Amino acid sequence: MSQDKVLSVNNLTINFKTDNGILKAVRDISFDLHRGETLCIVGESGSGKSVTSKAIMGILANNAIIENGNIMYRGENLLEVSEDEFYKIRGHKIGMIFQDPLSSLNPIVRIGKQITEAMLINSDKLKIMYNDLISDDLIHYKNTLAKMNIEIANERKKLDAFIAEIKAKEHVNAQEKADDKKAIQERKLAFKEFEKKTRETYENKAKELKAVLEETEKKAKQQVKEYKEKVTAEHKSRLEELQKKLEAASSEDEKSKAKEAMENEKLEYINKLKLTKAEAKKRAIEVMREVGIPEPEKRFKQYPFEFSGGMRQRIVIAIALTASPEILICDEPTTALDVTIQAQILELINRIKAERNLSCIFITHDLGVVANMADRVAVMYAGKIVEYGTAEEIFYDPKHPYTWALLSSIPDVDSKEKLEAIPGTPPNMIYPPKGDAFAARSRYAMNIDYREEPPMFKVSDTHYAATWLLDSHAPKVEMPKIVSERIRISLEEDRCDE
Repeated sequence: MSQDKVLSVNNLTINFKTDNGILKAVRDISFDLHRGETLCIVGESGSGKSVTSKAIMGILANNAIIENGNIMYRGENLLEVSEDEFYKIRGHKIGMIFQDPLSSLNPIVRIGKQITEAMLINSDKLKIMYNDLISDDLIHYKNTLAKMNIEIANERKKLDAFIAEIKAKEHVNAQEKADDKKAIQERKLAFKEFEKKTRETYENKAKELKAVLEETEKKAKQQVKEYKEKVTAEHKSRLEELQKKLEAASSEDEKSKAKEAMENEKLEYINKLKLTKAEAKKRAIEVMREVGIPEPEKRFKQYPFEFSGGMRQRIVIAIALTASPEILICDEPTTALDVTIQAQILELINRIKAERNLSCIFITHDLGVVANMADRVAVMYAGKIVEYGTAEEIFYDPKHPYTWALLSSIPDVDSKEKLEAIPGTPPNMIYPPKGDAFAARSRYAMNIDYREEPPMFKVSDTHYAATWLLDSHAPKVEMPKIVSERIRISLEEDRCDE
């Protein structure tokens, strides 16, 4: 596994404004994704896994408030890039496979059209060339304006949340009401001042970047024009040579070959300027074959309802792969499938990841799935990463009671111990609990767990866990017998395999 970082999430905090108050969905999480590795994010529903993936893809709901942090990709903070720039990243550089394949596909459009659609939208190669030439300067200009709008919008959301919180107060007396009104007015004035200064700062910078961009655009237009003229001149020259060969041909066989060469030359010329439907279809059939769809030429013309659940998920994977992304985010892609099909899809994702050297973020609530996929694992609970380590460390040396609870609930044919359900339910994140969020559901909770949030204790250079059980003053406790028994059996099996 390469240590080259392709994505880095740092101190990310995301809230949602709801009718009932501010919901703390993701709370100060950090992780890195390295080239060619699979990072599995595991946890119960509502732990913040999917919110994290949507933040990376730039598809958070409008009521989301990004309170803090950044998501760095290729030197850019994805939380600050413009939508124009995200359009080039989303699907092209970072692909995503969703949970339900049927909801990802249009039921009244043929599969082939859905796979080739994105390719044909970006079929003009001259336009792509022009966009690539102006890309850096355009990104700097657009991102400057986007950063300005994001900073203002986030400040506006904070103001709205502050007002909503005050208005939600009950049983306030006249003096408190007057104080609250004054506080709201002060916050509104502070927001107006912030907005004015922010616009002045960024608009001056944007003006300078716009001048640079306009100059780059002129040069890019000239380069594209010269390229087209060169390609066209070369095409005409080859056509003339082939025409002479056709006129000089003495047999029908030579004439047929010359005509075929002329047709191929015309197709080659067109393909240098744009992606044709025929070329897009050829690529789509290749990627359908790559993801294991039998008779792709025939199935290219079929509709989603003519495919099984597993085959539909393969189609969704094929669509994600057509743009050759660098990062693939899989958001519980096997949840809607039966167990045997799950195994096939997991094997397919692993194979494609290895062949294409993809980096993969795999989101799931099933640690059994993680065992087959992960290089590293981040265990999430109540919006926080509570344990983080290599797959081997999480499975053979887990430290957090929540990780123990997840491992205890996995069905296993070898262990004779009774499966243990996790008692209770996750906390209401509008009112996150003080201290360790898992304390109320943990049999290992101590008094301090209800008072103070545990820091990330270092277990090894690659393994961290946020539990007071790792504090030097904590009493020594043993992990559940079902977990230790499974680890013992697994280690014995590994030794036998050796």
